[in-house]
Amino acid sequence: MLKLENITKYYGDFLAVDNLSFEVKEGEIFGLLGVNGAGKTTTFRMIMGLLEPSSGSISLNGKKIDYSVTDNIGFLTEERSLLTKMTVKEQCLFYGTLKGMDEEQILSRLKELLEKFGISEYYDKKIKELSKGNQQKIQFITAIINSPKLLILDEPFSGLDPFNVELFKQEIVDMAKNGSMIIFSSHRMEHVELFCKKLVVLMNGKSVLDGYLTDIKEKYRKKNILVKGDIDIEKIKNIKGVIEINEKASEYEIKIENEDVKEDVFKVISKGKNITKFEVEEPSLNEIFVAKVGESYEK
Repeated sequence: MLKLENITKYYGDFLAVDNLSFEVKEGEIFGLLGVNGAGKTTTFRMIMGLLEPSSGSISLNGKKIDYSVTDNIGFLTEERSLLTKMTVKEQCLFYGTLKGMDEEQILSRLKELLEKFGISEYYDKKIKELSKGNQQKIQFITAIINSPKLLILDEPFSGLDPFNVELFKQEIVDMAKNGSMIIFSSHRMEHVELFCKKLVVLMNGKSVLDGYLTDIKEKYRKKNILVKGDIDIEKIKNIKGVIEINEKASEYEIKIENEDVKEDVFKVISKGKNITKFEVEEPSLNEIFVAKVGESYEK
């Protein structure tokens, strides 16, 4: 288990992370979210032992993280961090050796992963000769070459098309099933919702939202009703508890304060014509994020 207890980090007088605590258990995919400058990167660096907290403690399976532990950690950075003049083979030998693997282990694992991601022909290609998407695949491979017990993913789907996003997603899920602890950070809230059962949202280095996603959605009572058909918009707007109505393609999105309002809305909707849809949606994670932080991650 990864455990952060009351972590605080100052850079001089600047408070970058403020009394942060959370746990990630084996097999969990945990979301660490926040706008740029919220403290995510500092937190990642402290977890990996690259920075010392000003106060608090971080442990992996009960042990302080140091060079005896980091061989069990993988990290995919948001920024591209490949050595572009190296070949794919040379790059992975370099990273694998840093993680304490021998050459036979590295090359065997590399061939397995290249085949899994459909790029076996790039084994002896230089990194600079690859497309951005394929460079991202190699960067991901270098992060998981050692089959890490703890994997930190910062914007892992950057530059990928939908097909390759699915390949990455399957590998991440498989690693979690095999017991890896995974911390996932993304600007795409729909990706976070697919993966993460638990999350923390940071704002100015401090947790402003944390817990299980299902519990967070339950506490955040606002909901949406999706309706298809001919409806009396003005009557619905006048219902107490209706926040706003948005027209989206062939349907209406009615935002309500809580689930209690849906009965009043239904009474009005049922008098309309050609009603083919009436569906109550949970709030999206992006809506909750905007409500708590005041800034959208949607791109």
